[in-house]
Amino acid sequence: MDDGSDNGEGAASAARPRRKDARRNQQTLLDAAAAVFVTSGVDAPVRDIAAEAGVGTGTIYRHFPTRADLVIAVYRHQVDACAEAGPTLLAAGPTPHAALGQWVDLFVDFLVTKHGLAAAMRGDSSGFEALHTYFLDRLVPVCTELLGAAAASGEIRSDLDAYQLMRGIGNLCVGADSDPRYDARRVVATLVAGLR
Repeated sequence: MDDGSDNGEGAASAARPRRKDARRNQQTLLDAAAAVFVTSGVDAPVRDIAAEAGVGTGTIYRHFPTRADLVIAVYRHQVDACAEAGPTLLAAGPTPHAALGQWVDLFVDFLVTKHGLAAAMRGDSSGFEALHTYFLDRLVPVCTELLGAAAASGEIRSDLDAYQLMRGIGNLCVGADSDPRYDARRVVATLVAGLR
């Protein structure tokens, strides 16, 4: 029987797992939404996202009251995953150039699969600008690190700029989601091979 004499320690230790579970649950929701967005775009029914996540639609709305909230959260989640992958790939890859190529593949997947973000953010130009700034702040340093490592190993030229490369990759990805004959990943792979 609890006599209330735990001085709050029990409550504090019980709260930590709930916070960790809440973060894990939110990650599950974001992963599910991202997967549905890839196949159906950002206008996919919330019930499809809920089914993918194995939760009720109320759970989605409790975490993300509007579609824009959900799209922004998925976008930030994917930016974070792409940013975190860079150092991991560099540490585990056989060469810095191989790590750069793997990271660029993830970056292309991110670009090609973010269907409809601009439409979902249409009425919120300041929100879109903040998201774009977040994207640049998180990903340009990672790309810079990968380019620097590949240049230091002598695998690529040393005069490459991360922002310019990312912008070029982005331009090569335009329209990839609307033209099944166009394979942006293959074109970008040719670009990365040409960095040598």
